[in-house]
Amino acid sequence: MIGRIVEVADDRRHLSMNRGFMVVKDTEGQGKELGQVPLDDIAAVIANAHGLSYTNNLLVALAERGAPFVLCAANHNAVGMLLPIEGNFEQAKRIEAQIAASLPTHKRMWAAVVRSKLEQQAAALEAAGAPTAPLTALVGKVKSGDPDNLEAQGARRYWSLLFGDGFRRDQDGGGLNGLLNYGYTVLRATTARAVIAAGLHPSIGLHHSHDNNAMRLVDDLMEPFRPIIDLKVWQLKRNGEELVTPEAKRALVRTLYDDMQTAAGATPVMVCAQKLAVALAQVYLGERDKLDLPLPGLPLSLASALQDE
Repeated sequence: MIGRIVEVADDRRHLSMNRGFMVVKDTEGQGKELGQVPLDDIAAVIANAHGLSYTNNLLVALAERGAPFVLCAANHNAVGMLLPIEGNFEQAKRIEAQIAASLPTHKRMWAAVVRSKLEQQAAALEAAGAPTAPLTALVGKVKSGDPDNLEAQGARRYWSLLFGDGFRRDQDGGGLNGLLNYGYTVLRATTARAVIAAGLHPSIGLHHSHDNNAMRLVDDLMEPFRPIIDLKVWQLKRNGEELVTPEAKRALVRTLYDDMQTAAGATPVMVCAQKLAVALAQVYLGERDKLDLPLPGLPLSLASALQDE
């Protein structure tokens, strides 16, 4: 089942739990109840307000269901994430296999992720009417472990082709950077849930290795899906929206429910992330050789919307 990503972005809100529901109340006046969401329907909660308050039993209930509780900074980037310490029944076996995986295995999997990301970036450029050759030319050159750092080379070409020569990716920047930050935060929460549900440890990455990053594997596996967020931000910009408004945030969240083409047919982005994490666990266990990555191309409804505009 695909869960709901719930964002709370108003300082005057209090979150609690009551009989299997997350209850949202206004903290002003009489504390009016504003709504309820079944806990079993929640994929993640994005806490994007500094004055927000919540009860411990709600956080426990979300963790028990594997739903991340994500804390956002003023730039809409995730700065913290509450995840469960218990996973599926095969978690211990899978983490042991993850730890024991050889360096060549990690390098081979990372190369597959980089190729997929470059292919999806090229698809985003094609939809935006920009040249794709600078990205497609790199795909076949990616070697095990990406020793030539073609991922970074592709990024340098990609951003200027998608948003223009004047654009610079800056996590602390406003405007389009704020939209990208928010989209990536939602994508990161979705991928984190997929990693935990697959019985893998989020800190043991394929490539990301920064000592201060507890989500290295999450950041690895979300790479092929980033261009989906990028293209949605491009579409918002073309429609005159460059600020992180409630409408823009809803549009970015909806992108993760859209279908992508896979070898098994049309599959929602959130499920693609789940299948990728499970496939990696199976690679570690020696049950398969390749990752389950989406086919090159855009989410179907996004592609259709761009054609209609």
